[in-house]
Amino acid sequence: MSVDKAFREMIRNEIEVQLKPLRDVVSRLESGTADLDALRSVAERLAPLAQVVGPLFGANAPAAGKPGRRPVGRPAGRAAVSAPVAAGGKRRGRKPAAAEGGARECAIKGCGKPSRTKGYCAAHYQKLRMLEKTNRRPSEWSDYANPNSVEDIKLPRGRAASKALAEAAQKNA
Repeated sequence: MSVDKAFREMIRNEIEVQLKPLRDVVSRLESGTADLDALRSVAERLAPLAQVVGPLFGANAPAAGKPGRRPVGRPAGRAAVSAPVAAGGKRRGRKPAAAEGGARECAIKGCGKPSRTKGYCAAHYQKLRMLEKTNRRPSEWSDYANPNSVEDIKLPRGRAASKALAEAAQKNA
């Protein structure tokens, strides 16, 4: 039996050593929660003063219920907002569809897709970015070109593409 007791004592000591850092963290958390409770009680005592003074400084009055708690769900009076308006009055998100009269067509002749950026649809804008990056942007591919006004170009692929890139690099060097 003494071997059994010694073995149990050895395991108990090992577990104590492994759990000591965890116990230290738990004790620090418990002391921190006491500080949070003190702060919560101060905030609750100052709540009536905040309700009186807050509107003078543009602060909204807290909602009814537990002090310091936000109500669940959407705020009252803002249930059917279509699109958020950022600072400066600009709407965020996608532009309206061409059927709504808001978006123009892509600048590339025959594309017909609605423009997204600089007058080009998403696909042609990516092509424009690639052409700019490799210094091969044609002069007629200008920013904010009129709809259906720019002729599309066919880019070489494979070996021809690498030759074209090398020529463009030599020309610009």
